[in-house]
Amino acid sequence: MILVTGADGFVGRGVLSMATRRGLAVRGATRRLPDSPVEGTNYCTGLELETNQGWASALAGVGVVIHTAARVHRLKDRAADPLAEYRKVNVAGTISLAQQAAAAGVRRFVFLSSVKVHGERTPEGRPFSIADSPAPVDTYAISKYEAEMALRQLAMQTGLQVVIVRPVMVYGPGVKANFAAMMRWLRRGVPLPLGAIHNQRSFVALRNLADLILTCAEHPSAAGETFLASDGEDLSTTSLLRRLAAALSVRAHLIPVPAGALRIGARALGRPELARRLCDSLRVDIGFTRDRLKWDPPVGVDDELRATAENYLLKIGRS
Repeated sequence: MILVTGADGFVGRGVLSMATRRGLAVRGATRRLPDSPVEGTNYCTGLELETNQGWASALAGVGVVIHTAARVHRLKDRAADPLAEYRKVNVAGTISLAQQAAAAGVRRFVFLSSVKVHGERTPEGRPFSIADSPAPVDTYAISKYEAEMALRQLAMQTGLQVVIVRPVMVYGPGVKANFAAMMRWLRRGVPLPLGAIHNQRSFVALRNLADLILTCAEHPSAAGETFLASDGEDLSTTSLLRRLAAALSVRAHLIPVPAGALRIGARALGRPELARRLCDSLRVDIGFTRDRLKWDPPVGVDDELRATAENYLLKIGRS
């Protein structure tokens, strides 16, 4: 039996859907029953990491925990002490769950971390690799790295097999936030000053990430390791927008504004982080993931972009 936490979240739901399609025995852990439950999934509800409450019933008979639940990254965090809030959920809540899992006889604990553990950007021509020393910058990334270190310590004390997965930005059917905003702008024909961005960024399709996570849940060589996750193909912001527009069957209206001018404009508007996300490079090398697990991303970028666009158009067509 596999227990998936955060089962109503974007990644958790993707893992559950793939697991049930493969006929695996899975259980979802959520605060409340999702409006659209994944068919074939049993849910344990009323569970929260913040309270560190007992997970005994959810962990009964479980061999593997896939932990996707977290306090997610927030650009405008209004908490009085954001790091304390992230630590409460992402560190203390995670370790409490892992301790209870070890006590319940769970064999393996797969932890969804973040590429942000490595930093916010990569230099020209050099992607992050698993050999790079962590250098988290923001409070979310710091909490994820602290959870990783605490899990490794727990693994040494208990024998629990810990596997850490650090994905880049995830996209796929049902994606929200910035990716959904890009689809909205493209479909409306909004002119975007993003036609001359020559950065390189790694992304990971939801189906690729779910496949990797499920591989990590069972592969003998995954125990005790950390894996970077991406599609294995890097895109500039300009290229991403053009390929996403093609998936939406619309024309991308991209104005070739130099990245330097965008950075100046963003600073003037008090939004320097926006320019960094659009113009900086953030690449990962998944060579170790491929070699250790004999794994290749099963879904191509354009295939997942088409699936993402079709899901988006279906939803707005119903609204």
